[in-house]
This record gives sequence, C-alpha cells and structure tokens, in this order.
Amino acid sequence: MTQLKNDTFLRALLGQPVEYTPIWMMRQAGRYLPEYRATRSRAGSFMGLCTSPDYATEVTLQPLERFPLDAAILFSDILTVPDAMGLGLYFAEGEGPKFERPLRDEAAIRALTVPALDKLGYVFDAVSSIRKALDGRVPLIGFSGSPFTLACYMIEGGGSDDFRHVKAMLYSRPELLHHILDVNARTVIDYLNAQIDAGAQAVQIFDTWGGALTQAAYREFSLAYMRQIVAGLKREADGRRVPVIVFTKGGGQWLEEIAAIGADCVGLDWTTDLGAARARVGGKVALQGNFDPNALFAEPAAIEREVARILASYGAGSGHVFNLGHGISQHVKPEHAGALVEAVHRLSRPYHAQG
Repeated sequence: MTQLKNDTFLRALLGQPVEYTPIWMMRQAGRYLPEYRATRSRAGSFMGLCTSPDYATEVTLQPLERFPLDAAILFSDILTVPDAMGLGLYFAEGEGPKFERPLRDEAAIRALTVPALDKLGYVFDAVSSIRKALDGRVPLIGFSGSPFTLACYMIEGGGSDDFRHVKAMLYSRPELLHHILDVNARTVIDYLNAQIDAGAQAVQIFDTWGGALTQAAYREFSLAYMRQIVAGLKREADGRRVPVIVFTKGGGQWLEEIAAIGADCVGLDWTTDLGAARARVGGKVALQGNFDPNALFAEPAAIEREVARILASYGAGSGHVFNLGHGISQHVKPEHAGALVEAVHRLSRPYHAQG
C-alpha cells in the first residue's frame, strides 16, 4: 500500500504528538455539495450510489477536492447490513429508509442469522477502490451502525420518533431483542474486519439511537454489544494500529463507561463540554467532536469563534479529533464547511507547539 502522506488523524486518535488538530466531518460526502447531487442524479438513486464502487469512490473524494480534510470516510449507509439480512431496504421519496419486512414476530426474529459477507461485497470493493484513489493522501475510515441502532431500524421498519416497537420488545420480550443484537454484533465484527482487510485504516461505530435508552438499558442493550464488537476487531493492518472510534449520540452522561470498552476514541455530540470530558477520561481515550452542526448556518466569523471556544476547552496537547457533534446538514453552504476546516487548522497549531 502507498505510504500515508498525512497521518495526523491516526496519530491524534492514539494520543501521539501532532502539529495541529485534525478534522473530518460526519456526512462530509453528501447533499450539501452540488457535485454530490450531480453524481447521485447520474447514479439514479441513493442505493445506486452505495452499490457502485465507482460512484462511491467519486463521492468519497469530492469533499477532499474542496477542503484539506484529514481523513476520508467510506461512502455507504449503515442499513446495508440489515439489507444483506433480507429485510428489503428501500428509500421512499421524502421519507428516508424503510424496510419491507420489519422484525415484528418471533418466527422472523428467530430466523435472523449472520449474512454471507459476499452480499456486502460491493462495500469492500468500494473500500479498496477508495483506498487506491486516495493514493496515501489521508487515511480512510470504515464504519458500521451499532447493533442497537441497526435493531431500531430493523424493528421499527424505518426511522422513528419514539421507538415504540423496539422499546416494547425491550421491556416485554428482552430475549428476542438480545437475539437480534447478538446477530447484529457478530455481523458487524465480520463487516468491519472485512473493511479493514480491504483497506480501511480506522473504523467508527455509529450508535445513533443509544441515547434514547435509560442508563440500565443502555448498558445492557447497547454498550455491551459495542464492547463485544471492539473485542472482536482486527487492530493492526499495514504494520500499524487500526484505531476504533465509538460514537453514541446523546451518550455524554455515560462517557466513562464508553471509554472503558476498549476503543481508542470516543465521539461526543455538542451537548457535552469537551474540557470536562477530557478531565473525566483522563487520557484513557482520545475524544472526537463536538461542534454543533447547526452552527455552520452562522457566518464564518461566528464559526471561527465557536472553533476557538472548543479548542480552548480541550486545551493543549494531542488526543482530540475535531468533528461535528452529528452529521452536516444538506442545507449548509459549502464555503461555511470550508471556513470550519480552515479555522481548525489555523487556530489549533498553538495548542500543539512544543515548548
């Protein structure tokens, strides 16, 4: 494999010295970019983008052509995994992802098994294609949804405001939910390891809906399965460590417990104070975050002030990867994203100067 020209992101994840704070943005390849919308139009559909390694490579690289980001992230979707399990993923116009066969009855749940990896071969082909196209420019991040977040979509049949079906199962038939989560965890281990084999240099677990749980339920139905995944992942490739990032949206109150599951980095949303979080984890893990995505609707001068505040909150030294507290909105002006990246790179250097 080509030698990495910029490994700042990987070094920061491992708490090693860096010259500046690296940055990437969740959903950085996406609808806020006109070039993405043009490619998606050519692909014909969102799944047309995801299932074509050529298109996935094209849109993964688009934000890197605009902004000096420190990492690329595989263009895919967390729901490729339950789609491979035969639940019938489709995208309804204006409604987001849906499943034709949500898991609502015991027979369907008991029949759920880990799918053959070849059903996800297009994802691994995309990883290989992107890694080759990057030519060592920056590292490539692979990813998956967490077992609980995947289960939410699989049981609800799509997005949800209240998760009534999954929570009814959690409280009334927890053994059924545990079966789904166990299958999901074993699948995610295989899925992420295959991404690492194909060329992913770091991986992130997106626990988007873990924050909707009670503390007891979070430990039992989300955190335990992410711990299982982290324990099952390959942690070295190409002669260097493959860092693991765990991100639970709304999970700041469980920071210490998340930091103890063996990941290298914990992602934070904008509701958690970064400096306080650093004190709480005590250098045990790196931290990723946590700019409010909606602050990108403000003018560049305001974006810069917020960047300065977050960097000052974290303070001097390594172990911080700058990111949004969730995905970038499709309505953000690309030049505002550019202002964010420029401000992070410029304003963070004094925090890494060797005295």
